[in-house]
Amino acid sequence: MDQNGGSTSTSPYNNEHAQNNVTAPSPYAQPSSTFEALSPSPAIPSNTDYAGPHTFDVSFQQSSTAKSATWTYSTELKKLYCQIAKTCPIQIKVLTSPPQGAVIRAMPVYKKAEHVTEVVKRCPNHELSREFNDGQIAPPSHLIRVEGNSHAQYVEDSITGRQSVLVPYEPPQVGTEFTTILYNFMCNSSCVGGMNRRPILIIVTLETRDGQVLGRRCFEARICACPGRDRKADEDSIRKQHVSDGTKSSEAYRQASHGIQISSIKKRRSTDEEVFCLPIKGREIYEILVKIKESLELMQFLPQHTIESYRQQQQSLLQKQSPLPPQPAFGSSSPPHGKVNKLPSVSQLINPQQRNTLTPSSMAGAENNTNNSACP
Repeated sequence: MDQNGGSTSTSPYNNEHAQNNVTAPSPYAQPSSTFEALSPSPAIPSNTDYAGPHTFDVSFQQSSTAKSATWTYSTELKKLYCQIAKTCPIQIKVLTSPPQGAVIRAMPVYKKAEHVTEVVKRCPNHELSREFNDGQIAPPSHLIRVEGNSHAQYVEDSITGRQSVLVPYEPPQVGTEFTTILYNFMCNSSCVGGMNRRPILIIVTLETRDGQVLGRRCFEARICACPGRDRKADEDSIRKQHVSDGTKSSEAYRQASHGIQISSIKKRRSTDEEVFCLPIKGREIYEILVKIKESLELMQFLPQHTIESYRQQQQSLLQKQSPLPPQPAFGSSSPPHGKVNKLPSVSQLINPQQRNTLTPSSMAGAENNTNNSACP
């Protein structure tokens, strides 16, 4: 550099400068950790699935609902059922390799909104018991443990208090697509003082060394004595609920369609000229219905002032008949005293001139409608 006439500059990143530069330790650093300091987790972790840039995914092996099964997973409910302290293998898959030093974190959170701010921990009975605790490096309060991995790190956030377990990401072995992690769940969902029958979610995230989330998957977990039985009961219950909801929705659809059909029929009546045939049993009833039909059809040939006159006559006759005479005793066959005026029929209201306006063709049409509308 000096021979070319250039100036020499001191790099700010040389060892001497690095020794003089004092960096404050992170409050979230784990002194005994094999990882570098991790960023704090949010107060309410997200439970939304996120494949991320590496298409991160979590899956389970095919399992049955036999009563002897120590764990089983329902793809229909997206829910894991397992016994306490039993090995539960979870498969991790990515399409592209994450950066060097990536980790897999598993964290339990409560599912319901009224409990989500609380930290999921073991119940005091299991936490203080010597069972499952002797000879374990995992803190006794942690619900999730990793089996068969000496690099597992158990973390408790100093601000939120949430507990999680981390393991370094390992690429799948030759001939396989998945990386398998063995998890243990160390408390029953029904334990008093712990989960106390409150549903929980397990959030599995792929993160960089400094805590940046590269992918997220979430599933519900239930730790119980008989995973196969509980899974079958939950699946049967949700299927019955779907059938019940489908029945209610179909019934509501039928009622709505029936109402639409009735309204459409009412609209068609004003303009529909379709002819119907009504079978009638009995000559007497048939003749009565024919007279009603003829009266309705003759009404179409009456002018409006004639109809109004008929209504006025009907109203005046009703007024003359009031007050009504004393009613005969029940069962008496004697007619009431006084002559009751009969209301004029529709045919009587038609004067001779109007009768002449009814042409034979119109009367023949009316006769044809009579024959087509009522069948003796």
